[in-house]
Amino acid sequence: MRDGVFCIKVYGCQMNVYDGDRLRGAMTSLGWTETADALDADAVIFVTCSIRDKAEQKVISELGRFRPLWEKNKRPKVTLIGCMAQRTGANLARRFPWVRVVAGPRHMGDVPALIAESMDGGVFLRLDEDPSEMADLECAPLPRGNPHKAFITIAHGCDQFCSYCIVPYVRGRFASRLREDVLNEARGLVSRGVREITLIGQNVNTYGKDFGNGTCKNYRFADLLEEVSEISGLRRVRFTTSHPVDFSGDILDVMKRRANVCPGINLPVQAGSDKVLREMNRKYTRAEYLATVGRIRETLPEVGLSTDLIVGFPGESREEFEESVSLIEEARFDLVHSAAYSPREGTPAAARSDQIAPPERARRLSKINEVQSRISSEINRGQIGRVIEVLLDEPAPKGEGLLQGRTVTDKVVLVKAPAEMTGRFRSVRITDASPWCLEGELL
Repeated sequence: MRDGVFCIKVYGCQMNVYDGDRLRGAMTSLGWTETADALDADAVIFVTCSIRDKAEQKVISELGRFRPLWEKNKRPKVTLIGCMAQRTGANLARRFPWVRVVAGPRHMGDVPALIAESMDGGVFLRLDEDPSEMADLECAPLPRGNPHKAFITIAHGCDQFCSYCIVPYVRGRFASRLREDVLNEARGLVSRGVREITLIGQNVNTYGKDFGNGTCKNYRFADLLEEVSEISGLRRVRFTTSHPVDFSGDILDVMKRRANVCPGINLPVQAGSDKVLREMNRKYTRAEYLATVGRIRETLPEVGLSTDLIVGFPGESREEFEESVSLIEEARFDLVHSAAYSPREGTPAAARSDQIAPPERARRLSKINEVQSRISSEINRGQIGRVIEVLLDEPAPKGEGLLQGRTVTDKVVLVKAPAEMTGRFRSVRITDASPWCLEGELL
């Protein structure tokens, strides 16, 4: 059997969404048909995440559902790719006999052929052993469920080696994609109707620093950002995620100069204590981080600023945790992606003996969320009465007759509008606000 029915399930970050879309395009080009129901599929592809234990447990739970079908008729055959596949996929293949293909993030290019081979029997492992090796899937993703917005991965891997993070071990060393490959993909997406593109990577600001002595040796992320923004017909450009160490002034210059580069920035801080930041191997101090925030706000007064924060890092005292609380109060982020520390086997932080007890981690997370909820509510309520342009890009998850969109500063807006408005830019007057979204009416 060389084709059949497949289902893709994606967990984790935008890079996994992008990889899932590329695999979807590759599979359909080979004659496979997609289904949304995994139990109806011949092949099920899990694009997996290892950033926290919870993400891995979801996949393990889903894998268990296939036992009755497998014992009855030896289907579906399951493929695991991505970070969790690299970290523990070989063990999962031994535990679940329906797992027939396991591939690391840097062997995506091998996956479609391996899935086809697995239909005839056999188990196939393609794990990333060389952190600089790359067998990428040379297939630009076609716009799928949301044809108006798209992600483009501009780099793979990470060289930062934060002490809590599994990413460098499962995604390998940092490698920029070639400038022309990124630009050609962006042009192709725009020609098919995409109006908003988000450039993604573990650390987009490092883009180009690995180009060495070639013709692009001085070509950096700010240059790429500007060139993408110049593509005719592209209304919005975003990017994520940035590392504070590499967030340079030339990026801000492009954002200020180019009207279609959205003034929304995610700048992960991870902790408010210099001691904890040092033990996390973040390579900046609290003061340096806040100075960067100051430069951003000075250059882009209307910026929407979000961050990532970990509470309960090993050895974090209550006083050091309170420094994170005070940093949030001082920086006044629009949104904080907060998480309790989750030990990742193989990282330096997971080997420490001074782990914070889970109940205390949960208490600290609750306090952070409470503080940030108040700040987000105050900021969002300041938007009431304003008229803002919104790209209405999809039906709202909850609420009959509501469409959802985002402002240039990346705030979610809900409006009552007919489905045929999807994909349009519309002026919206903000009428109400919560910590997580705005509500408005079409003008």
